[in-house]
Amino acid sequence: MKTDHIIALVSKTREKSNAFIMTKLKELGIEGLAPSHGDILVNLFRSSPLPMKELAERIGRDKSTVTALINKLIKLEYVKKQSDPSDSRVTLIGLTSKGKELKPDFEYVSAKLLSTTFKGFSNDEREQAVRLLERILNNF
Repeated sequence: MKTDHIIALVSKTREKSNAFIMTKLKELGIEGLAPSHGDILVNLFRSSPLPMKELAERIGRDKSTVTALINKLIKLEYVKKQSDPSDSRVTLIGLTSKGKELKPDFEYVSAKLLSTTFKGFSNDEREQAVRLLERILNNF
């Protein structure tokens, strides 16, 4: 089997999964979000508010990139910024009520994405695929 196109396969998989996410969001009537907002919102669904620095670390992006993504989410009224009452130098990012309402839709899209991704895979094959992709990622 030819293996030198692994990066192209990963790239195409990402491209197709992002298009899938956008289609599902559009079907749900959710406009303005991009797949890059997903990591932020998922982390805030788990724990809100979060310090900007911690949020950037959790999603593995630099603070300036996260700031741009957050500003878009603020404009869409899904998140808000506030100062940490215990340390005014720290900016907290929290969900608005409109942002909290997205959680069931995100869970639905995530379930659809995973069922499509692993269609025809056994549990062992799922685990093996994830394990191998994690190894590839850790090589970098």
